[in-house]
Amino acid sequence: MIYITRREQFNAAHKLYREEWSDERNMQVFGKCSNPNWHGHNYELFVTVKGEINPDTGYLIDLKTLKEIIRLHVTDKLDHKNVNLDVDFMKDKMASTEVLATEIFNQLKLPLEQRGVTLYKVKLVETENNYAEYYGQDQPL
Repeated sequence: MIYITRREQFNAAHKLYREEWSDERNMQVFGKCSNPNWHGHNYELFVTVKGEINPDTGYLIDLKTLKEIIRLHVTDKLDHKNVNLDVDFMKDKMASTEVLATEIFNQLKLPLEQRGVTLYKVKLVETENNYAEYYGQDQPL
């Protein structure tokens, strides 16, 4: 079993808020992240896949192919977008790093399986101090 990781970057705006809550409650729970005028991050995305090395190519997956899958299913949808308003797979979901990492995993799982590799982990870095990792529901840590 081999693991390989591809790093991609995108920047996006979002805010954390619940429409059914008052502005005061949103500020109390989410602080400045509930700013009505949004805020943004320069995200780093690490996608790790696992599987067996193909003896003919020496690859688990061609990294150009992995890059294209990530671009098509994730970064093209997120880069320079508003996560709350513009991203189809985040519709009606909290735009937290944790939820975003989970939904990115969900976007990539099937296309990667169709290429014969297993998505192992998505790591989404929001700031130099904060990141989320998601391994999927079916995989033990």
